Amino acid sequence: MSDQTVSLPAVATISIGAPFKWLAGAWQDYLKAPVPFMLYGIILSAVSAMIAWALVFSGAFAWVFVLSGGFFLVAPILAMGLYEGGRMIEQGQTPGLTDVVLVREAARLDLAYLGLALFLIYLFWTRIAQIVYALSTPFMHKTPGEFLTFMFTTQDGLSMALTGTLVGGAIAFLAFSLVVISAPMLLSAKTDVFIATITSVRCVTKNFLPMLVWGLLIVLLTAIGLATAFFGLILVYPLIGLASWRAYRELVPGSP
Repeated sequence: MSDQTVSLPAVATISIGAPFKWLAGAWQDYLKAPVPFMLYGIILSAVSAMIAWALVFSGAFAWVFVLSGGFFLVAPILAMGLYEGGRMIEQGQTPGLTDVVLVREAARLDLAYLGLALFLIYLFWTRIAQIVYALSTPFMHKTPGEFLTFMFTTQDGLSMALTGTLVGGAIAFLAFSLVVISAPMLLSAKTDVFIATITSVRCVTKNFLPMLVWGLLIVLLTAIGLATAFFGLILVYPLIGLASWRAYRELVPGSP
């Protein structure tokens, strides 16, 4: 039986303004390879828009909000190509489209475990959303106008929105703590999912206010991307992904 112990990487302390520095650096990285990063954003935006419009036309408009909330949970896993692009730029290379689309490390079993954990959290979030909606109204609102009128003009609707925001925000922050550093960290074959997730939580707890700012910036930028009929995601998503790589490298400077 092995007596080998697992050593966790050191976690740096950052300033509250660090997230803005990551975004500024991400913009510089984006300009070094705009075509592959833009195409990455176009693909993600197109898929998101098709899912949303399918829900609207099927009469399940309320689910657009649920899936939009879930998008925040699964988006870090979908950004592996952007982390790879950030890694290549850090090493002085220029990533191409195949580099950011076909990431070999994305096929790791550890990443599948992380994705499964986020998927389970997402299923829990959707169940909570269903319960909150069912307790708020006995009616099924099938059009955007009906649902928005209920949510913003009735006491039950406002209570539903407030409760959903608070509960969903808590669940989202849990997922954020687990994945914000672990997803880019898993590009390294020397790291497993347990070390990566523990390190991610340590980064958040040690730098709670800066990471809270980073989480709020991600929510704000993603909301802008969703509110612009998903067109804003074409730019927003690559920027967040590249900034997340910079966040990982600053918070865990000694990692491979």
